[in-house]
Amino acid sequence: MSARLPPLALALQGGGAHGAFTWGVLDRLLEEPDFTVEAVSATSSGALNALALAQGWMDDGRDGARACLRALWEHTANRTSLTRWAFQVAPGGRDTLLGLGRYWTPEQFNPLGLNPIRDIAEQLFDFPRLRREAPFTLYVAATRVRDGALALFSGERLGVEAVLASTCLPQLFPAVEIDGEHYWDGGWAGNPALEPLFYRHGCEDVLCVLVQPLSRTRLPVTPGEIATRIAELSFSTTFLREFEALRRAREALAEASSLTWLGQRFKNLRTHLIEPGESLEGYQLESRINTRLAFLEQLCEQGRMRAEAWLASDPTQHTAAR
Repeated sequence: MSARLPPLALALQGGGAHGAFTWGVLDRLLEEPDFTVEAVSATSSGALNALALAQGWMDDGRDGARACLRALWEHTANRTSLTRWAFQVAPGGRDTLLGLGRYWTPEQFNPLGLNPIRDIAEQLFDFPRLRREAPFTLYVAATRVRDGALALFSGERLGVEAVLASTCLPQLFPAVEIDGEHYWDGGWAGNPALEPLFYRHGCEDVLCVLVQPLSRTRLPVTPGEIATRIAELSFSTTFLREFEALRRAREALAEASSLTWLGQRFKNLRTHLIEPGESLEGYQLESRINTRLAFLEQLCEQGRMRAEAWLASDPTQHTAAR
């Protein structure tokens, strides 16, 4: 029997199809009767998971949340692969797709601006209602192109365009314009962004769900392994620095007797990690665009198993450390 869960703020990492790992984590947590959420900060595919969690919970409680998460990934699988998503061609052209961004702009090889994420978001999510009635606060992260700053879309700014901005890989899609600014995928600025959960909410337990291994035990040596590791590092550095800064702040505050509100907040804050570990260590960069349902369900099951292990570890008793 798992320990009683405290109220949680969730930070959900993005990573293409690997976001199905987070689907599994959330699916398992939703089976716990005391699983409650105060806020979610999410990026890219993590943002899609966050919206599905909120939409389903708003519609039909925990069962609705589980159903909406499954619907999200089944809708994704119906496109078979990112190649079919963007170009409506057979999936055999995947390797060509990965190389197109080196030579052509998105406007050149995708002049119609086809983006399956728009279709999925518009079919599954009622944004006006989410802005009014979401069961918890949502923050969707994007990267502002002109200066690399983190942009967080929440409240009245939450909508389809925010989702497209958070998931906008510039090799595949044009930058998304919102209120005169242009945005790319949030992975470069915060994947996931912890700042809103630390500074804008009082929840003492923050659960970070990552979709890539926190560390790699084996040195990458092949071109594919090196490309995969470079992509992982470029999309996780900001989060790791933010996480390390929190650890150092907690150490500095541990012995303090008189603290400001913010100091007391950091001292009491507990952070938790659920990450895939070795279960995803052998996967290459290409697997992030593998949207076949069997693969997504495999990732989901791995997420469920890692969530089960976290629940069994008594999450009320420890703070994650690197």
